[in-house]
Amino acid sequence: MKKAIFPGSFDPLTLGHVDIINRAVKLFDEIIIAVGENSSKDYMFSIEQRINFIEIKFKKNSKVRVMNYSGLTIDFCKEIGVDFIVRGLRNPADFEFEKTIAQTNRHLSKFETVFLLTSSQTSFISSSIVREIIKHGGDFKKLVPNSVDV
Repeated sequence: MKKAIFPGSFDPLTLGHVDIINRAVKLFDEIIIAVGENSSKDYMFSIEQRINFIEIKFKKNSKVRVMNYSGLTIDFCKEIGVDFIVRGLRNPADFEFEKTIAQTNRHLSKFETVFLLTSSQTSFISSSIVREIIKHGGDFKKLVPNSVDV
């Protein structure tokens, strides 16, 4: 059984994330959406809210499971027995950043990173942009699934 994780903060879940998840489930038997907790980061949404957004969106997809974790992603991979890490790429800057992390993970462990390019319809969406729109009372609903509610 090929299992992978898609780690991130998902603060909040965006249509770009949904695009990557929907394509990853075609490649793997199970995708674990690994919602990260970082004590040095300020989140707009609680861990419970972030998990709930994802669970509601993918409740009909038995291949998607949601878990939270803290610490190193490779340690979490070892703990839950997955061999693949899925990452979405929107642009060349994402690639350079993610490439460095993937190479470090491979140097420290056996885990392979699979990169999926976001679709052109969602490549401009980022959680940080969505948070700014929410903070300023803008219409963010076209950038997130219906499960994201403020």
